[in-house]
Amino acid sequence: QVQLQESGGGMVQSGDSLRLSCVFSGRNFRDYTMAWFRQTPGKEREFVAGIRSRGGHTYYTDSVKGRFTISRDNAENSVYLQMNSLKPEDTAVYYCAADRQIILSSIGSKTAYDYWGQGTQVTVSS
Repeated sequence: QVQLQESGGGMVQSGDSLRLSCVFSGRNFRDYTMAWFRQTPGKEREFVAGIRSRGGHTYYTDSVKGRFTISRDNAENSVYLQMNSLKPEDTAVYYCAADRQIILSSIGSKTAYDYWGQGTQVTVSS
C-alpha cells in the first residue's frame, strides 16, 4: 500500500518562498506519477503541479507557472514543490498525490489519483 507524507508547510509573508516535501513509501516510486493539489475551505481541490513517472515531464496550473517548481528524487522516494514569490491566494492545504496509471489528459484531475497524503497547511499573509 502506498503511503505519502508531506512536510514543509508554514506561515510566510507575501513574496517569500517555501519548499514542500512528500515522502513516498510502499511501492516502487519510479513507477508513479506524482502531483501536488491544494484546497481552501469551501472550494474544490485543485491541481497545482504534476511530474510524470518516466522522463520527469512537468505540468503546472497557469496561476503558478514561473513561481512554482515540482521535482522528484527517485533515490530519495520524494517529490518536492518549490514555491517562490508566494501570494496570499496561494494560501491552502497542499496535498501530495500519486498514481501508477495516469494518462496525460488526466494528470490535472483529482479523481485520477488513488493515493493521497494528509496535507500540509501553507498560509501567506499580505
